[in-house]
Amino acid sequence: QVQPVESGGGSVQAEGSLRLSCVASGSTNYMGWFRQAPGKEREGVACINTRNGRPFYADSVKGRFTISQDNAKNTLHLQMNSLKPEDAGTYYCAARRASTYLSCSLRADTYNDWGQGTQVTVSS
Repeated sequence: QVQPVESGGGSVQAEGSLRLSCVASGSTNYMGWFRQAPGKEREGVACINTRNGRPFYADSVKGRFTISQDNAKNTLHLQMNSLKPEDAGTYYCAARRASTYLSCSLRADTYNDWGQGTQVTVSS
């Protein structure tokens, strides 16, 4: 079992930046970041295949967010730049356990393990 643990959330003004981190032990195929705002469904933001480093982004964050991994530290990062008020919410790190996919997915139902979430607030 992979147990992701997120950190790095906080409050920032619009156009500011935050960097989220997620430490996850265990073997994974891909990992992703999701977010959920109050009253809204959880949505996939970015994911990365941990075997080949191939990322994928939601259109809403493309060009502003960057997902990366530090394999030596079993850590996943999400660099968020040019933040907008609509980016606010609880951000979750998720892991797909070891399998053979060559890409990753922003579908929440493909993930096995989830972190507790970290809060991101963006003020206008």
